[in-house]
Amino acid sequence: MEFKIPDTPEELFRQARPNLKKINKWLPIVAVVFVLFIFMATSFYSVEADEVGVITRFGKYLKTTKPGLHWKIPFQIDRLYRVKVKKIFKDEFGFRTEKAGINTRYSAGNFNGESIMLTGDLNVLDVTWIVQFRVKDPVKYLFKIRNPRECVRNLSEAIMRQVIGDSTVSESLSNRRIDINQEVHGRLQILLDLYESGIHVETVKLQDVNPPKQVRPSFNDVNEAKQEREKVINQSWEAYNKVIPRARGQAEKVISQSKGYALSRVKRAQGDAVKFIEIWQAYKEAKTVTKRRLYLETLEYVLPRTGKLFVFDPSARQAIPLLNLNEGVKK
Repeated sequence: MEFKIPDTPEELFRQARPNLKKINKWLPIVAVVFVLFIFMATSFYSVEADEVGVITRFGKYLKTTKPGLHWKIPFQIDRLYRVKVKKIFKDEFGFRTEKAGINTRYSAGNFNGESIMLTGDLNVLDVTWIVQFRVKDPVKYLFKIRNPRECVRNLSEAIMRQVIGDSTVSESLSNRRIDINQEVHGRLQILLDLYESGIHVETVKLQDVNPPKQVRPSFNDVNEAKQEREKVINQSWEAYNKVIPRARGQAEKVISQSKGYALSRVKRAQGDAVKFIEIWQAYKEAKTVTKRRLYLETLEYVLPRTGKLFVFDPSARQAIPLLNLNEGVKK
């Protein structure tokens, strides 16, 4: 069939009239199908396992839906906002991670504007840290503050500067790091709750706290000198703790021995006095017997300690031999 190009618009309209009738016949069906497709596409929605769906009707909060397949009124009457409630968000300050993993790659950009801080003793530190948080109330997260992520960043930086400004440079570098983490965490959560942000802070953790690169060598020299001073002080205390307790122990020993000797002498003297009084009482009652007993007791004590015994008779010309009575006697 040969198609002839019409010469006039009227002739073109006459040729297209049959086709227009066919199009007009199918147009309502196509329109209904299109409306049904739009209705289905904008009415049913699914919510993932780690998120919830927040529905608003005419811009006003309506309900919160859990994971699964749900239905809402289409044509932007009901609007859906998906919020990740199980995801842990992380903000980095002073650095940026480009690729995480075994060989983590960091951005080479300059972030000194958020990491350089002034300490309480007017020193400068380069502080890097991270803040991890999650959404605990999706409705507040969406509608109470305008930009939640930016709000968290601004508050975190302001609080960290305040806490570092209340600490000395040595405290920030050494023994107050854990306290700084806890203090920033507490203050940040209080302000986020005050703003009704719907955000729960999981972790605030300092990564690196160092002096600026320009003064780092001098600062390291100062720290080495301080460490050497602490080392000498500790060694001195160690020597002190070895010598002083030993001397105190010796002094206590001598004092105890002296007290024991004094007590022994006193008790012995008291015993001798009691013994003398008893002998005196016995002597008064029986002088002859007491004298003899004292004489014999003295000989019993003295003779075993004299060695050999010789008895001389004036009329004899030589010493009289006696039995060796001292043999076997314990001296």
